Amino acid sequence: MFARKIRVEYEDHGGRLPCPLTWLDSFSMRNFTNASVFDDTVPVSDGHMEIGTNVPLAQLGEAMEDWFRRKGYLPKDSKLLLEEI
Repeated sequence: MFARKIRVEYEDHGGRLPCPLTWLDSFSMRNFTNASVFDDTVPVSDGHMEIGTNVPLAQLGEAMEDWFRRKGYLPKDSKLLLEEI
């Protein structure tokens, strides 16, 4: 749907796991109403999103990590990893 495809994973106990689709949906739906810079984000499946060309990847990662922590999804000692594929 959008020009860029990204992988969204998090580190947990030394391994990498795909972010569940429910986490990605939660972030995207929140941002359709509150942060227009992220309007062009569409969750596709566990660990995968499609984003528009104007979405800044570093800023997206920071916002997603913050949202996941506030929702209690991301463990305190885990790190979010975004990679364009």
